[in-house]
Amino acid sequence: MKICCMILHANKMIKNDRPTERGFRTVGKKMLFVFNPKAGKGKIKTHLLDIIDVFSSHDYEITVRSTQAPRDAYEKAKEYADKVDLIVCSGGDGTLDEVVTGIMEKESQVPIGYIPAGSTNDFANSLFMPKNMVKAAEMIMEEELYHCDIGRFNQQTFAYVAAFGLFTDVSYETDQDLKNILGHVAYVLEGVKRLFDIKSYHMKVKSEELEIEDDFIVGMITNSRSVGGFKNLTGKNVDMNDGLFEVTLIVRPKNPLELQEIMTALLMAEDNTDLVHSFKSSKLVIESEETVPWTLDGEFGGDQTYVEIENRHKALNLYLKSNKN
Repeated sequence: MKICCMILHANKMIKNDRPTERGFRTVGKKMLFVFNPKAGKGKIKTHLLDIIDVFSSHDYEITVRSTQAPRDAYEKAKEYADKVDLIVCSGGDGTLDEVVTGIMEKESQVPIGYIPAGSTNDFANSLFMPKNMVKAAEMIMEEELYHCDIGRFNQQTFAYVAAFGLFTDVSYETDQDLKNILGHVAYVLEGVKRLFDIKSYHMKVKSEELEIEDDFIVGMITNSRSVGGFKNLTGKNVDMNDGLFEVTLIVRPKNPLELQEIMTALLMAEDNTDLVHSFKSSKLVIESEETVPWTLDGEFGGDQTYVEIENRHKALNLYLKSNKN
């Protein structure tokens, strides 16, 4: 496994005696900065030195890792979780997912910062993070903690979405080069092709709120204001640290009129059809007779017949300063 590495030291070591939620800090704060050089047309390449300059000016000793293969970010986050004061990642939602998973597996409380650089950036957009990469770095350096919910999926972790069915497996089956060229349009193009071959899964869904058994073409358990770049698919009044997921289950349409009814309900973000089940829940169990391919934050989550999903309330310590969160 090839991983690019740099260690940078701040030009000046100045005592920083501001209290934080992790106690008083002095000189020599340490940071792991891991980034995906291919995400979002590789746009970080033109901003990398400026980002590092922002971090260095705030007294950090920085270890920089460039991912070269899947799970690199996961491995590095897990390795450094107990060795640094802050982990910053830059890339798409998949890179974020790897870092969050690594930290959670270490049961670490280390805060993270996120500089979005992917094609869609659902998580960042849901928290109204700056789209400018240098401004995102500057926001992280304000060191304001936001305690964000994340999800447990059997023994795995996800940052904002666990899903199955139509459209939801598009992300990991869409070529990276196509993502870079077309952005989130790539997801749409790939998803539209599936309309001609809709696959449904017979499932039992149980939660404290309700029990459902039906044939579903889509299921999304989310903590996000958008999925695949599309807003309002997860419902209204989304709060990313309320301890609840937004659950959306779409029943298989029997004819074109029912399909139109579903599309209208989703586009208008209205719960006015029996073909779309929308509710909030902190925990649910989903069972199926046949294996179902799942995605976690746009990455393959395995073929499953039994899934337990639980909200880990405020488990992620995120450096975030937003006017709308």
